[in-house]
Amino acid sequence: MAERGLDLTYETVRYWCLKFGSQYAKRIKKHQQCGDRWHLDEVYCRIGGEMMYLWRAVDQDGQTLDILVQRKRNAQAALKFLKKLRKQGAYPRSIVTDKLKSYIKPSKCVFSGARHIRDKGANNRAENSHQATRLREAKMRCFKSLGQAQRFLSNFGSIYDFFRFDAHKTSAKTHRILRARSFEFWRNLTQNPSIG
Repeated sequence: MAERGLDLTYETVRYWCLKFGSQYAKRIKKHQQCGDRWHLDEVYCRIGGEMMYLWRAVDQDGQTLDILVQRKRNAQAALKFLKKLRKQGAYPRSIVTDKLKSYIKPSKCVFSGARHIRDKGANNRAENSHQATRLREAKMRCFKSLGQAQRFLSNFGSIYDFFRFDAHKTSAKTHRILRARSFEFWRNLTQNPSIG
């Protein structure tokens, strides 16, 4: 809609996300290549007045692999998140986490061949990936329920990454070319249901 110069209300965007968001996010995920170094992190957020944890996995390029909203921040929650990641079919060479002990046993169980690096400083890639979610959370005036947050954030992560380019790493000309390619792929994706 931004490409066409249309201004919409948040409610219109919410209905669009409910109807089409998950379909488009799944199609985009099929075409994305993920890296072999995964950064995992969790951050708290208030959903419907209750404290929840948003678990996020990104690769070395900052590409969102998956998102899961849970009530706990323990080994069982980490195991559930890692099992969800394993369903994608990709396998990491190394997993980088902060010092949270809940990751130790589940990562050995689910990704036994991957090297587990526990270092707060090395996990900045995942820490920075929460910024877009925090901004979106503020604009939406918080999430109302766990299910709504999970649906929105899992779709938002894939679609946001698809249109995100590191402006500081590219020239303006290259940025316009990459953006034009994304819009062309998006048009094909939304107009042709057989893609993906």
